[in-house]
Amino acid sequence: MIGRKYERQKLSNLTLSSKAELLTIIGRRRVGKTYLIREHYKNQIVFEFTGTQYSDKQNQLKKFAQKLQEYSNSSLKIAPPEDWADAFVQLKIYLKNLSTTKQKPVLFFDEVPWIASKRSGFLNEFGYWWNDWASQQNIVVVICGSAASWMIDKVINNKGGLHNRITEYIHLQPFTLAEVKQYLFAANLLLDDYQILQLYMSIGGIPHYLQHIRKGESATQIINRLCFNKDGILRNEFNNLYAALYEGHERHISVVKALSTKWKGLTRNEIIESTKISNGGGLTQILKELISSAFVAEVIPFGKKKKDTLYRLVDEYSLFYLNFIEGKRAGKKDIWLQTAQTNPYKIWRGYAFENICIKHVEAIKRSLGIAGVQTEVSGFRSSATADGQGIQIDMLIDRNDQSINLCEMKFYNDEITLTKEDSDKLRRRRSRFQQISKTKKTIFNTIVTTYGIIPNAYSYGQVDNIVTMDELFLLESFE
Repeated sequence: MIGRKYERQKLSNLTLSSKAELLTIIGRRRVGKTYLIREHYKNQIVFEFTGTQYSDKQNQLKKFAQKLQEYSNSSLKIAPPEDWADAFVQLKIYLKNLSTTKQKPVLFFDEVPWIASKRSGFLNEFGYWWNDWASQQNIVVVICGSAASWMIDKVINNKGGLHNRITEYIHLQPFTLAEVKQYLFAANLLLDDYQILQLYMSIGGIPHYLQHIRKGESATQIINRLCFNKDGILRNEFNNLYAALYEGHERHISVVKALSTKWKGLTRNEIIESTKISNGGGLTQILKELISSAFVAEVIPFGKKKKDTLYRLVDEYSLFYLNFIEGKRAGKKDIWLQTAQTNPYKIWRGYAFENICIKHVEAIKRSLGIAGVQTEVSGFRSSATADGQGIQIDMLIDRNDQSINLCEMKFYNDEITLTKEDSDKLRRRRSRFQQISKTKKTIFNTIVTTYGIIPNAYSYGQVDNIVTMDELFLLESFE
């Protein structure tokens, strides 16, 4: 298995403990939750049940009985239980009759939000089963779901029988650049860092998308086939992605589309103005759900308060889809190979690189030698005034060692040569930020770029740190 070291260590610890363990795992669709559990626990799963979307309780119970019969190898047909109380009685009887195994048994309930539909009674009966019997057994029970906000509200923060019963929690994230590189190398898909970066800008680190990459194709060819061919798997993934996660997903898409128009993000009031969703119209819940699924991030600008929060769309595929796929006719030969050479894409690519750098700030910190320093990451924006020009800083690392890194992200296909104009801009930005923020901290101008900077007279005085793309690909140390 590629990556997931931290998560796999957690899973191993659960089977090494001498008590019952209840694990909740969440993460957006296609991120690899089911694969992780099945692969890591492949020799220990004694029962697995997956919910069916848009299915009623009786159909779910029927499929539960079918799964129970499959795992128990019973020659007699197991009748579907009348309700979930009856279902968990059947499950308890099955588990009691299991032959003794050397390894700790694992039970896996997947897509729980689809099982626990309104008035199904599933969560109440699951909670009773856990408290009455399962919590006293030496077993691991895993409950999983893609609807992250639902899982947090209904399971992790449950006010009923499952209150404070979760013993471990995993929020599975997309692959980092380092993990994508590992994955491709293991599959004998030898793309260099520059190619992987371009691919990541378009589809992110979603394992399900990566498994459709073919040997011998460049990033441009891969994107062209997956996103623009008539049968490309990402051609129509956007609507399916949100529909599978959220009820009334049209409003979630409305918010996502609004956020896609501004890279720096939108305030709550700007979202309301753009989407026409009223302030009391469920916007708080929509934003909460999008943030829980890692489609949207909250950013509080440097020196601002919670009320000044910006909401920023950070899902690579959604950003790429809304900018380049939506509304384009499918099947036009080599459409992306042509579009990728245009100025609009080259400009967009610069913004996409900024997004990737913000997500990989821990790698940047390691490169700067401050991995162990407490930091806060934000942005900064100030309009021009009578006493100075306006400035915009897309990533600012505020450090607990009395220092601040003002990061400038630049995506180029070669090394950069700074001009006098570039040097003057960096000098003015540092001076203006210090003037406006009134900070007493030392300020470092930091350039994050693909291949680095060619040293010259203009880089010596104003560039304090240089981070290249190869450092974004370094694996995090793991104890």
